[in-house]
Amino acid sequence: MPADSPSSQAIYPAQNVGKMRVFGYDLASPRNSHVLGYLLLFPAGLLIFAIIIYPLLLSLDISFQEIKIPRPGGDRKPWTTVNYTNLARSGEFWNACWVTFRLVIVVSAACFLIGLGTALLVNQKFKGRTVARLVVALPWAIPEVVATVIFWWLFDTSYGAVNWLIVVLGFTEQPMSWFSNPVAAFALVSIVMTWKGYPFVSIMILAGLQAIPEDYYNAAKVDRANAWQRFTYITMPCLVPVLAVTMVLNILWVFRDFSIIYVLTGGGPINATETLSILTYERAFGFFEFGAAAAVGIVTLIICLVVSRFLVARRVGAMH
Repeated sequence: MPADSPSSQAIYPAQNVGKMRVFGYDLASPRNSHVLGYLLLFPAGLLIFAIIIYPLLLSLDISFQEIKIPRPGGDRKPWTTVNYTNLARSGEFWNACWVTFRLVIVVSAACFLIGLGTALLVNQKFKGRTVARLVVALPWAIPEVVATVIFWWLFDTSYGAVNWLIVVLGFTEQPMSWFSNPVAAFALVSIVMTWKGYPFVSIMILAGLQAIPEDYYNAAKVDRANAWQRFTYITMPCLVPVLAVTMVLNILWVFRDFSIIYVLTGGGPINATETLSILTYERAFGFFEFGAAAAVGIVTLIICLVVSRFLVARRVGAMH
C-alpha cells in the first residue's frame, strides 16, 4: 500500500496531521519544547504579577510620595525621599526595629528548641504516637485570632486562669497585670507566638527525620556510638537543609505577623510590643499616612530579603 494513499492516511493519521504552530513555533518539535513550557507558565506568571509584583511596585511608588490617602486617578505628587528621611530620624521606627529583632530572636529560638524536641519525641515508636502527633500539630490548625482571644482570656488581670493559678500556687500575692507591664506584655506576645509557631517547625523537622535512612543509625550502633553521638553526627547534619528552610519561613512569619500582637496588646504598652507590621498599620490606618506606611513596608521587605539571603548562604556553606 503506497504511503500517500487515502487508506494509509486513515491508518496512520499522525503522519499527516498539520504541525501545531504558535507564534511561528512548532510546539511538536523537541527543539521548541521550552516554548510550550513558557506558554503553560504564562497564566501563573500573569497571576503572580497581578497579586504580588504590581502591588509591590505600587507600594514602592507610593513610598516616594508625601501622600495621605491614595486615590485612583488622582494627581501624582513628585517623588521625594522625605518618608525615608523621617523614618531614619524617628525614634518610634528604631524602637519598632528593636522590638521586631528581639521578638524574632526569642520566638525563633523557642520554636526551634520546642519544635526539635517534640519532633524527636513523636518520631519514636510508642503507643499513642498518632494521637501525640495530632496534639503537637493542633495549635497550627487553630486560626490566629481565635487562639489569641483564648490567651487573652487566660491572661486577663481580673479573672484569667493563669493569674488565678499563680496566686493559688503562691508565686505572687496579687494578680499580674500582663497587658500594662512592658516586660510582661512582651513575654506574653512571645509565649503566644511560640505556641502558635512551634508546630510548623516540629512538622518540618519530623518530615526530615523520617527521610534519614535507618541504615545510618544501625551502622552507628555497630560502631558503638551512643545516642548523643548519633544525634550530633547523623541527625543534625542530615537535618541542615530542612532546618534552614524551616527557620527562614519561621523568621519571615514572625516578621510579618500582625494579628497576634494587635489583638493582644495593640503594640502597647508604651510601644513595648510595637513591631514593624504594627507600625505600618498605625501609619496607614491610624494617621492616614500611606506614604510613610509604604516606606516602612519597603524597609521591612528589604530586611526580610537580607535575612533570608544570609540564612540561605549559611545553609549552602554548611552543606559544602
